[in-house]
Amino acid sequence: MNQVDVFYEATPNPESMKFIITETIASTSKNYSMAAETDDCPLASKLFGFPWTSEVFIGSNFVTVTKQDWVDWETLAAPLSDLIKEHINTGQPVMVEKAMVNEESNNDSEIVKQIKQVLNREIRPAVAIDGGDIVFHKYENNILHLYMQGACSGCPSSMITLKQGIEVRMQELFPEIKEVVAV
Repeated sequence: MNQVDVFYEATPNPESMKFIITETIASTSKNYSMAAETDDCPLASKLFGFPWTSEVFIGSNFVTVTKQDWVDWETLAAPLSDLIKEHINTGQPVMVEKAMVNEESNNDSEIVKQIKQVLNREIRPAVAIDGGDIVFHKYENNILHLYMQGACSGCPSSMITLKQGIEVRMQELFPEIKEVVAV
């Protein structure tokens, strides 16, 4: 196995830091908001072992950690980068793969299928750059409901991203969408 490097960078959310890994570490992305949810992710479980961790988001080649506000990144970033690097380089699993439910259901309406395609093709890669993710929840009564995860969750600029970015783009493509909301 190749040795990976881990670099960190600030995100638009001052409480979240993105740790970029030089290899793919997961085939899917997943958000963990509490230690009890981490049975399928040894790395997230390890990160929740620290009392300052409030959320962990695993992306394909990055980990976004959201901290409590009583601790500073100046203290945490470098040691946390080393911990993630050591975890991966010693061959410990990041995520334990489970059978995944297909994101596109045969029961989806045509517009829902198209919305999911745009989210996966355009929106999700753009927000992943800042250490976050946007996941489809439902489309009902011409309102698109999305989960904001990773650095997007709780980010001061997330509502601007949601309303001026995602909502505007979705309404360009799907004029019937009245509003895009976070759940």
